[in-house]
Amino acid sequence: MLHALLKLFLLCGLLASGWAQAAQLSAVRLWPSPDYTRLTLEAPQAVGYKYFTLSNPDRLVIDLEDVEAGPALDGLAAQLSQDDPFIGAIRVGMNRPGVMRLVLDLKSAVKPSVFQLGPRGQYGNRLVVDLYPAKADVPAPDTAPPMAESERPKAGKPARPEAPRFARLVTVAVDAGHGGEDPGASGANGSHEKDITLALAKKLKQRIDAQENMRAVLIRDGDYFVPLGQRVVKARALKADLFMSIHADAFIKPHARGSSVFALSENGATSVAARWLAKRENDADLIGGVNVDVKDPFLKRTLIDLSQTATINDSLKLGRAVLKEIGTINTLHRGEVEQAGFAVLKAPDIPSILIETAFISNPDEEKRLNDPAYQDKLVDAIVEGVKDYFDKHPLTAPSRLTRNP
Repeated sequence: MLHALLKLFLLCGLLASGWAQAAQLSAVRLWPSPDYTRLTLEAPQAVGYKYFTLSNPDRLVIDLEDVEAGPALDGLAAQLSQDDPFIGAIRVGMNRPGVMRLVLDLKSAVKPSVFQLGPRGQYGNRLVVDLYPAKADVPAPDTAPPMAESERPKAGKPARPEAPRFARLVTVAVDAGHGGEDPGASGANGSHEKDITLALAKKLKQRIDAQENMRAVLIRDGDYFVPLGQRVVKARALKADLFMSIHADAFIKPHARGSSVFALSENGATSVAARWLAKRENDADLIGGVNVDVKDPFLKRTLIDLSQTATINDSLKLGRAVLKEIGTINTLHRGEVEQAGFAVLKAPDIPSILIETAFISNPDEEKRLNDPAYQDKLVDAIVEGVKDYFDKHPLTAPSRLTRNP
């Protein structure tokens, strides 16, 4: 009898110890996108977990160790929107002592990717759950926009010479920098780079779609994170002829100002500032969160195939044309296109540039970047630069990607 009571006492002590170590999640975030849905669980310490899928109906079950209920977890289901492409409902409850269970009722079968991220930037320890479709589809090009009337010359500006008519529709991939878990740079008045770049990208798409025989596709069209390498892959799958990544610069001193344009470099950065900026932009994957255990041979081949001198030369020509036009509406941080090892510019067969529209860390430029009228001027200047580039370098052959899949 005494022996049984002793065992019961020890068991109760172990259970009490386990409960004492249980912690509440500090934040939960749900990021739906057309390609995948991301669930992020943030906690003061790393969370132990196990997960498995069930079918008929499709479900994903995630068991969290030493996690107890709290405001963040209790509010998870309220974040779910009806138009989430993968999740139909979310249920949370204690499965057994010391284990909190999340059940995601799925709209279809998924391929989950679950991984942990350590503290980075403004975030603590994170458990990331990415839900991809079980059968991934290659993104299909949008339907071509209707032909628009030729743009009339602006008052006070010489009329553009008649440009050679393109032999086919020109596709421009427009990449809004950062997004979702990765807010990018922040302004003195609270603006986030990811919001400004998305607003500019959407306006830029509208302007490009209005041009004759041109159309734009957005790499992201909402507030969600896309890994840098996947932005490259998506542009290639869409058979893009040009790739433009839109950003808003930042510096530790608020007086820094001006617009810049960058292209890829095979031989190092053209300045200390370019090298610093490339590192900051390339760190987006560390902040936004990428599962480093995923090995994609196509992506690897895309990123290491840097025998692309002709493509870089085309990128520099495109960059000069765009920089010249931006210089008519804003101060230029540097008067020439700079180069550095930006991961997002590493498509081996698509001329690609990164546009730092202005310094969000400069209060005056932050205000301008949030002004719809200035945004219109900025995207008009970028489109003028693209048209200048095509006037001098018209596309008459089939897409590079058609010839080199």
